[in-house]
Amino acid sequence: MQKTFHRTHYIREAKAEAGKVVKIAGWVHDFRDLGKMKFILVRDITGIIQVIMKKGVVSDELLSSVSLNKEDVVSFEGTMKENKNAPDGVEMVPSAFSHLNKVERKLPVDPTDVVPTEIDVRLDNRFIDLRRKAPSLIFKTKSAAVRAFREKLSEMGFLEIHPSAITGAATEGGSEVFALQYFENKAYLVQSPQLYKQLAVIGGFDRVMMTVPVFRAEKHNTTTHLNEITQMDIEMGFADHNDAMDVLERVTLHMLGVVKKELGPEIDKTFGELIVPTKVPRYSYTELVDKLNAHNFEMKHGWDFTKEAEKKLHEILGDELYFIYDWPTAVRAFYSMPDEKNPEICHAFDLMYRGLEISSGAKRIHVPAILEDQLQKRRLDVHDFEFYINAFRMGAPPHAGWSVGLERLVMKMCKQDNIRECMMFPRDRTRLMP
Repeated sequence: MQKTFHRTHYIREAKAEAGKVVKIAGWVHDFRDLGKMKFILVRDITGIIQVIMKKGVVSDELLSSVSLNKEDVVSFEGTMKENKNAPDGVEMVPSAFSHLNKVERKLPVDPTDVVPTEIDVRLDNRFIDLRRKAPSLIFKTKSAAVRAFREKLSEMGFLEIHPSAITGAATEGGSEVFALQYFENKAYLVQSPQLYKQLAVIGGFDRVMMTVPVFRAEKHNTTTHLNEITQMDIEMGFADHNDAMDVLERVTLHMLGVVKKELGPEIDKTFGELIVPTKVPRYSYTELVDKLNAHNFEMKHGWDFTKEAEKKLHEILGDELYFIYDWPTAVRAFYSMPDEKNPEICHAFDLMYRGLEISSGAKRIHVPAILEDQLQKRRLDVHDFEFYINAFRMGAPPHAGWSVGLERLVMKMCKQDNIRECMMFPRDRTRLMP
């Protein structure tokens, strides 16, 4: 990592430099003053190290000058020493110290987790909450996952695009939208990049990917929904739902593998074991309806799976990851392609992870007449969708795609009960700050 004026090494790097003089900077995680000896635990984004000051080993001037509170911001320069009794077997004996900033108020959140704090208080003071081990690890996981998403898809020939977050019309029919004034016109925050990624494929970009914020004005208050989320999307031309599931399987397993490789020991210790399957089984909607009923869980064909049903299926199947494909056409988005032989079934799919839907996708309808028919069957006005249908009148190839909810994926990777833990500054029905 890059050196700065206040540090030559991050703490993880410094621990490998036994016998050398290094400079570290961070926050005071803990401080004990025993008079002739002082122990300081210093924390940065990479870890915690013990700094030990002992009379006769460090100068009296330095020993007397160090008086600290938890979470003060400090910098120490000193020699790294091996000590089997120190955390990780290494500690610093300082020769210089800088007090970069003092804590002036009582902290509303305890970064050491000795005193637990309610989630609303933590989110109100997220900049302090992020110093805790669990949130720090969650957002490292999130960063690694989204990097792996881009990495794998780039390797597979996908081009990253960046569609607008503002639109003049709702891009899906089923979700409420946030309206805003756009100069003299009414506009909306995008609730899905669906239209834009399809237009990119129609424009000749066979394979596109994106990571985008999307906004849904649904008045829910659950532990698995937010009103602003991060979607990781793809769309691929000259492809069907099986091709899209193949890509989703490879990308998801790659994301899990990268996170396991980089953060696995920390995640396993902090949240529980992160398992990376070797494959993702696929079940038809009808198969799973039958399995639920066989286990005395009432489920009728044509119903959508409730959260309770999803949890029950996870218990029955025991799979970390699995697909549900070939859904009833009536319960999926109007743009999902119906099966040629049985139009009551469409080529849509979901990816389930640890009992929660983390991704949805489908082979899209690329034929205008079929699109119009599906809209009419849902009693939607075809004229309201002319802006969408017209694109398919100008040479649209068969195509398919999917979207992964990044926060839901990380929520399940880190075994969190509330999705708000996985959005750095979450937006729900009541939360607009910080």
